[in-house]
Amino acid sequence: MRIIESLDNRAIKSGRWVIASRIIQQVFYLIRTIVLARLLSPHDFGLFGIALLTLSMLDTFSQTGFRQALIQKKENTTPYLDTAWTIGVIRAFIIAFILFIVAPYVAAFFKTEQAVSILRVIGLAILFRSLTNIAVVYFEKELKFHKYFVYEIAGSVVDLVVAVGAALMFRSVWALVFGRLAGNFTRCVTSYVIDPYRPRFCLDRAKAKELFGFGRWVLGSGILVFLITQGDDIVVGKLIGATALGFYQMAYLVSNLPATEITYVISQVTFPAYSMVQDNMPRLKEAYLRVLRVAAFFSFLPAVLLFALAGDLTQVFLGSKWMPMVPAMKVLVLCGVVRAIGATTGPVFQAVGRPRIITKLTTVKLAVLAVLIFPLTVKFGILGTSFALLGSSIVSNPLADYKVIKLTGCGARRFVKLVVMPFIAAIIVYYLLESLRGYLAPADILGIAVYIITGGLAYIAILVLFGKFFGYRIGKELTEIVSSIR
Repeated sequence: MRIIESLDNRAIKSGRWVIASRIIQQVFYLIRTIVLARLLSPHDFGLFGIALLTLSMLDTFSQTGFRQALIQKKENTTPYLDTAWTIGVIRAFIIAFILFIVAPYVAAFFKTEQAVSILRVIGLAILFRSLTNIAVVYFEKELKFHKYFVYEIAGSVVDLVVAVGAALMFRSVWALVFGRLAGNFTRCVTSYVIDPYRPRFCLDRAKAKELFGFGRWVLGSGILVFLITQGDDIVVGKLIGATALGFYQMAYLVSNLPATEITYVISQVTFPAYSMVQDNMPRLKEAYLRVLRVAAFFSFLPAVLLFALAGDLTQVFLGSKWMPMVPAMKVLVLCGVVRAIGATTGPVFQAVGRPRIITKLTTVKLAVLAVLIFPLTVKFGILGTSFALLGSSIVSNPLADYKVIKLTGCGARRFVKLVVMPFIAAIIVYYLLESLRGYLAPADILGIAVYIITGGLAYIAILVLFGKFFGYRIGKELTEIVSSIR
């Protein structure tokens, strides 16, 4: 038991750096988003979305999975670093070249001529990322997230400053492009400042083949994940246009912000932590259940607040020109909750060397999405797209839950209890907030703050009562998180 607690505490203490990094990054990102949403149009965001979508597709379809393989390997991985870095650099230059060539065809596909120059310039982003010091993988592998904190924050600060400055000067989509490039370039430089390792060009075919033995499953699941997470953007951009894509991507960004942060922290911390105990299933089971308890607790509260305040938040912070996205935003909030809970399973499958499970489950999700997305998008626009995404998650995620319950032996009853309790609390909070709307209209920042505080206190109070009557316990995990922050 002492060993289990030692690992849990180490993961939690490492997680504080990930949490702090993400909180600060998202504060910067929210400021950036609010300012740019006021200065730029939904069409500008849609154009940038098309560029990122194309870059992401080329990036995903050429993934090596080497980073995950380096983290998962228990033995010394230093001899593999140069080969992994070299292949990454070669791959990035090929992607940038392809992007330059196909830019006119992509622009024609989405019927947006303005996208050509943006597509050609955005290729620099992946070049900067590939040249980053490969030793950053050890920040995750060895849970040294204090270095990762510096690495990420430096890029976020520069991205914010450059993007906002460019938006004030140009009032165009180029503000988004310049910010992204500046952020990636800064991270690249910072990676060499904070770690002494210096990669060199070296291509060892045997080592590359060994890494790809694990990475091929990451590639397979990565392609499927891309089609699920970006396929909706492709459909919206093609069928409805760049402006609709701007609305949809902003709705997804705002609605899934808490879920995105939760899933990021889970994947960053738990994958390397689980990998350390992959041969001891009882330890892995207890660690997983603690992660699930914390993830469920922190997923439902922001989700119910976003659902209840979707229109108010959009009007106050983004402006009336973004109001058409609100119905889709509410549906996407529900997608975010399902995604955050589902994110607890993936690191388990990867840590025990079973990434093929993720690939199979993602295939199921993609199949459901493919069936639903076209008819719903044509009939209902971005609202229909959102329902298609929700439907695919509702079908596939229970399968992932069943697999992880069976693999770890954690028991269906314990699993369901940890998820259902905060879910019920969130429903109660929602009806409480709706009943208060007639007395405290959240029409400004102060009103929204009162709503959020009221909802948060009610959520905690309800779960405390559940602890007394139904044995739901979250206090120990929260105490350890608070202690680690101190």
